[in-house]
Amino acid sequence: MNGVKTAMLLAALTALFMSLGYMFGGTGGAMIALVVAAGMNLFTYWNADKIVLSMHHARQVDEGSAPEFYGLVAELARRGGLPMPKVYIVEDPSPNAFATGRDPDHAAVAATTGLLSMLSRDELAGVMAHELGHVRNRDTLIMTMVATIAGAISMIANFGLFFRGGNGQGPHPAAGLLAVFIAPFAAMIVQMAISRTREYGADRAGAEICGSPRALASALARIADPAQRIPNQTAMHNPAAAQLYIVPTSISEMFSTHPATEKRIAALMAMEGSGPDMPVTTTRRPGARRPSALNPYG
Repeated sequence: MNGVKTAMLLAALTALFMSLGYMFGGTGGAMIALVVAAGMNLFTYWNADKIVLSMHHARQVDEGSAPEFYGLVAELARRGGLPMPKVYIVEDPSPNAFATGRDPDHAAVAATTGLLSMLSRDELAGVMAHELGHVRNRDTLIMTMVATIAGAISMIANFGLFFRGGNGQGPHPAAGLLAVFIAPFAAMIVQMAISRTREYGADRAGAEICGSPRALASALARIADPAQRIPNQTAMHNPAAAQLYIVPTSISEMFSTHPATEKRIAALMAMEGSGPDMPVTTTRRPGARRPSALNPYG
């Protein structure tokens, strides 16, 4: 069902994109827009992982430099039936993680130092299993496509008033002005809907891979508040990066591409079979300390 919903939303986003191109440039404008979007998608298909990792100044690690963390990811990948992804650590106190790459054979997963120091090993396993769930579901490619098309829509909307239709007449000024404001907003809504659908799917896949919905639910509850309180420098400079993370940051809180954390936890609790009354807290008791999962430096 999630796959069908995603396909329908992608189709709606593409239709919006083509309609906007046709409105400002007629048939020729629609074709030009399609060619531009295809070129952008081709570029991001081959280079999205490099762009994302460079944006975060991520440091690649292996069994020698971070044996516990690398070994944990390797075990989860084996359990999920996935090729071993590249593993990265991001020097950032804000607790978060993300996955990138065009397919499971070219995937990478990353965690911040804040995440590694805050969670127990079981909770960290839940988070990284979630990211591997994105890889298994090929969400990294889907979200790259969505972000590219949404960006193209915004670009056309911003410049569309300068183009004239194929019949020699441009759009009515009022219609053009409406398109400038409505199209990017509509694209954002569709992008949010697709992202939220994929997050639920990754939660389910992650719970299956790590074998414990409870561990992932506990991790989400523990990091949701700190991820919004502790500034994330990458998201501050590149707000589009916020859609990559397992939980929203303060940058993405207003127009979050993620479902409410409480709803995600409830869905995981349903998988666990314990119902909504399972004692997973979203705040730490005053004075309580949580043992860190791993030394991020190995």
